[in-house]
Amino acid sequence: MIYEGQLTDQNQGKFAIVVSRFNSAITERLLSGALASMKMVGVPKEQVDVCWVPGALEIPLMTQKLARSQKYTGIVTLGAVIKGDTDHYDLVINGVAQGVARVSLDEACPIVFGILTTDTLEQAQQRAGGKAGNKGGEVALSLLELCSLYQKI
Repeated sequence: MIYEGQLTDQNQGKFAIVVSRFNSAITERLLSGALASMKMVGVPKEQVDVCWVPGALEIPLMTQKLARSQKYTGIVTLGAVIKGDTDHYDLVINGVAQGVARVSLDEACPIVFGILTTDTLEQAQQRAGGKAGNKGGEVALSLLELCSLYQKI
């Protein structure tokens, strides 16, 4: 077995977090969770660059730019798309999901998807530090695990 759950020394490498400003009451909490999780496992804050973008649809483009710079070991994407009364939700979430997946494959860079997709604001709040935990922290740890595996292979 190549990977058994342990992280490599995270004092190596640089990481980026791309965060949507739209729904900032949620995304700021996701970012706090991500940064706290990275700190908890020994990633110094100097090794994490945070890049704010206007909305979720801008996340793939900025993620691609960061990946192409080859300065980052891995990238976390964070956002919150909350369903409204229109079809806009479906367009946004499909676009950002496909975009982030494409960037990860095209650029061969470990990237994790931390975009909340919820029906209500309350559901988003629960996933950003409420009863359901903080998905920002969870995806940050997933990125570190993915980077560890990626480096071993």
